[in-house]
Amino acid sequence: MLLEQIINGITLGSIYAIVALGFTLVFGVLGIINMAHGEIFMFGAFIGVTVTSTLGLPIWMAFLAAIAATAILGYLLEQFALRPLRGKKGVSHLAPLISTIGVSIFLENLSHHLFGAGNHPFKSSFAEIHYTIGSITIYLVQILIFVISVILMIALSYWLSKTKAGKALRATAENLETASILGVNTKQIITLTVIIASAMGGIAGILVGMAFNSVNPQMGLSIGLKGLAIIILGGMGNVKGAMAGGLILGLAETFIVAYGDSGYRDAIAFIAIIVILLIRPQGLFGKKTSEGRP
Repeated sequence: MLLEQIINGITLGSIYAIVALGFTLVFGVLGIINMAHGEIFMFGAFIGVTVTSTLGLPIWMAFLAAIAATAILGYLLEQFALRPLRGKKGVSHLAPLISTIGVSIFLENLSHHLFGAGNHPFKSSFAEIHYTIGSITIYLVQILIFVISVILMIALSYWLSKTKAGKALRATAENLETASILGVNTKQIITLTVIIASAMGGIAGILVGMAFNSVNPQMGLSIGLKGLAIIILGGMGNVKGAMAGGLILGLAETFIVAYGDSGYRDAIAFIAIIVILLIRPQGLFGKKTSEGRP
């Protein structure tokens, strides 16, 4: 029983980690919380439902369709909701955050019109494949979710530290004006960052649909808020922190449901935010600046 709950917790935490990686990318470059990320994730899940359940196509096509659709949403988000506000004189630093909140509300209402309200079954024969070891049942989708989350974290870390585009992104995150003077196409880098983060949200949406066999238009808000909790827990802008924070939150929620009161499951994320902000404001893996701030 304990081992099964650990496996379930790692599976849930891996999904949270993928969502948090998208938050981390955008925050690291733009310094804002993209509150529309949860709804982009939700659209990815619904694309998966459409491809697998409605059209009857294989799951790998659902992944490709979700990545393409959410990447387009990320591009449109950056072009029409973020770029017009960037660098404008007299514009509050909260304006981009409010803009993404507006986009999230729009996407949630759009999903109601396109896909309908309520739960939608995610039918995939792949999600039913499982292995029994003694009294423990492990689903192949659980292994896939963990492997994909680790691959994404390693690939993202490598891309940021070893590639020319990754170094340009880090330079843009450090100081946008200086990076621009040094020849970095900061507009292109910012657009690429939002697109990659959104595509990762699409991947997470498909994985959630496969893991829980159901998606709904409200799932984006819950996942989005937990993604925010995770990047605060792990350290704002820290890739490894996002992965670790996701696993910690996933395991905590799973054990609360299994051995405690399931009614407190969603409260765990926000209790974690309060505790971390009080004890270690920079997060578990974050570093303090020279001014002593995270």
